[in-house]
Amino acid sequence: MLEISDLTHSYGAYQALGGVNLTVAEGELVCVVGPSGCGKSTLLRSIGGLLRPTGGRVLVQGRPVEKVPDDLAIVFQDYSRSLFPWMTVADNVSLPLRRRGGDRRSRDTAAMEALEQVGLPAAAGKYPWELSGGMQQRVAIARALAYKPALMLMDEPFGSVDAQTREDLEDLVLQVRRSSGMTIVLITHDIDESVYVGDRVVVLSKSPATVVGDLRVELPEPRDQIATREHPDFVHLRAEVGRLVRGMRSGGPAAAETGAETGAEAEADSPELDPATAEPAPVAPKA
Repeated sequence: MLEISDLTHSYGAYQALGGVNLTVAEGELVCVVGPSGCGKSTLLRSIGGLLRPTGGRVLVQGRPVEKVPDDLAIVFQDYSRSLFPWMTVADNVSLPLRRRGGDRRSRDTAAMEALEQVGLPAAAGKYPWELSGGMQQRVAIARALAYKPALMLMDEPFGSVDAQTREDLEDLVLQVRRSSGMTIVLITHDIDESVYVGDRVVVLSKSPATVVGDLRVELPEPRDQIATREHPDFVHLRAEVGRLVRGMRSGGPAAAETGAETGAEAEADSPELDPATAEPAPVAPKA
């Protein structure tokens, strides 16, 4: 489904990606973690065709990514920048479907089906600013689902919501993956989250980023917020991912400090583009 070979990217003199190699099979849910500012979102934007990398190659379904692929959807962290405040929830969800043609009725039907999947059919006629943050992010996920992409990219999608809502949205993503078989790459800074939702956890080094760990997650299904997190395998994997993120090997000393984000990387890792248009998205008033 996804092949990344020797991917590099620089912002002027600052090198964010130092040669990333990664393969994701069809139907996999792969979480990518790493130190703050290491280039996780730069990697995601390169996969999504929103950023032309300095070097290397990205293939989606065997085709080189030179622009935003037609069969790809992106969910960003900041839902207020990706939902249009003057459009209803249903119209926001159906908006990307205009790229594929079809009549208004078929687009509306697809939007309602997606809202059913995320538990928000009653909110179809509301506006984004009338919803809570968690509900707005569900709308953003519904918009991706309505498009029925082969690959969904998620850039720290739960970073702006409270802890309980975050857990609900994690379970929603697992439910969506079970029902659709969709391939998902999820960027997160939360180690527990990566182990809880992922089939694999890929760990990036500090910038210039390379892959320093690729751990397969084999936990009992279905996963549960209480039972899964208490499972010995979860605890072990969580510790191993933590060691890798902190630049440590099992039983060894710390190898590197993560440091603070540079200005270039902080800007690169901020979700500024609308997934439907790849253009700067509007800012919605807070609910």
